[in-house]
Amino acid sequence: MPDALSLAPPDTRLIDADVERAFAEDLGGGDATADLLPADALAEAMLTCREDAVIAGIPWFDACFRKLDPQVAIEWHVLEGERVAAGSVICHLRGRARALVSAERSALNFLQLLSGTATTTADYVAAVAGTGVRVLDTRKTVPGLRQAQKYAVRCGGGYNHRIGLFDAILVKENHIAAAGGIEPAVSAARRLHPSLLLEIEVETLDELRRAIDAGVDRIMLDNFTPAMMIEAVAIASGRVPLEISGNVDLQTIGGYARTGVDFISVGALTKHVRAIDLSLRLRLSD
Repeated sequence: MPDALSLAPPDTRLIDADVERAFAEDLGGGDATADLLPADALAEAMLTCREDAVIAGIPWFDACFRKLDPQVAIEWHVLEGERVAAGSVICHLRGRARALVSAERSALNFLQLLSGTATTTADYVAAVAGTGVRVLDTRKTVPGLRQAQKYAVRCGGGYNHRIGLFDAILVKENHIAAAGGIEPAVSAARRLHPSLLLEIEVETLDELRRAIDAGVDRIMLDNFTPAMMIEAVAIASGRVPLEISGNVDLQTIGGYARTGVDFISVGALTKHVRAIDLSLRLRLSD
């Protein structure tokens, strides 16, 4: 399981904003069905994970229920980033019945999506075990939930690439063409944003050599064959970390990792996410 520091969730203000958006689209002006329940009724609920999964998203789940019932009691039986078996009871709740039923869908949506992201990430991390390769995410995230999904990637044992277009520079083919070549592009990046990580994408071994000589921080190998990757590792000889991106899946990632590269970025971690099957069962308290 990832260490506690790597699992530090985003700022609570960001989580609250995510929950506000979820409630705005689900609750609107109020839960008409929940009005059928007595206003003072209390209830207990049991959350079951119906499949093998890595759990992620507890801060969002809790925030949904606490927004509608600040006194709700939530007892978790698992930790973030922990793998659970199918059929595991992972949480118990007790609070106002109306709040529990009204917050249920939004809370489950967060937990199912983020646990799906963490579980997929854990599968990719397992596929490169023993190679030293770090599995990275990408910017291919659900709109509005990037910080949440990147947190879930960490829960699954992966690492975050840049958060957005503001915190690192990735010079790709179109940037190189517009700047007039690799060297001018690198020079401009260093001049304009000297504190940011500078990565450049290369398509040939010659471009790789030029990027190394230009002094970049990381190099992305675009559409390299495994044989070219091995040669690229020999050329770089540890001077610059190498990253692979594109055409990566669970069948290919192990072979790519064994070429000796340092990073493999995988869009599928956050783009092709299947929600984990969870069930929340509620009963009125005496």
